[in-house]
Amino acid sequence: MGGGAGERFAATSSPHEIVMNAEITSLLIELTSGDDHRAELAVAGLSVHGFEALPGLKEMLISSDDDTRWWAVRTLAQMVNPPIEFLILSLEDESQEVRQCAALAICHHPDASAIRNLLKMMAETETVTTNLAATALIAIGKDAIPGLLDLLPNLKDVSRIEAYRAIACIEDQRSIPVLMAAMDEDSLAINYWVEEGLNRLGLGMVYLKPD
Repeated sequence: MGGGAGERFAATSSPHEIVMNAEITSLLIELTSGDDHRAELAVAGLSVHGFEALPGLKEMLISSDDDTRWWAVRTLAQMVNPPIEFLILSLEDESQEVRQCAALAICHHPDASAIRNLLKMMAETETVTTNLAATALIAIGKDAIPGLLDLLPNLKDVSRIEAYRAIACIEDQRSIPVLMAAMDEDSLAINYWVEEGLNRLGLGMVYLKPD
């Protein structure tokens, strides 16, 4: 993990820091076994332990190994109430796969404090990354709209399409002027999400200009 994020993980304290029992230690070993099937079984077991598993997962999050950090985030995503700050810091991970896993986790545990990092991911060029970031912002909802509207003029290609998808799916009245202004876009994908967004906002009689 990049130095900054790793140092912040190391400095993050938890009120639930407790000594790991033998079962958790065994599950953590399985999680890093390199065998995906065994690791998935360990994810299920560790997620049940909840806060008791956090000290070990925290150590994994500052590992120099990308796969180790990925499995830690994967486990946090399965918990009922994971520490949101762990997921937010993982959105800044140097590994694209870890960032993607963290964004997927936010989809299941939406929190407005993740918006800033998700907007950064929206500006990336990799399709899966921008798709997951947009989906996480949709899960967060209306709090994400101001940032999306501000970021939109700076986005290109797939990132721009995903931003319009997020704006359309969130269904916020503040997005109407931006959607109306995008009716002249020459992208079929953007046209689709503009029309979808306007329909969802009750403006279904507004049609895109004909070709």
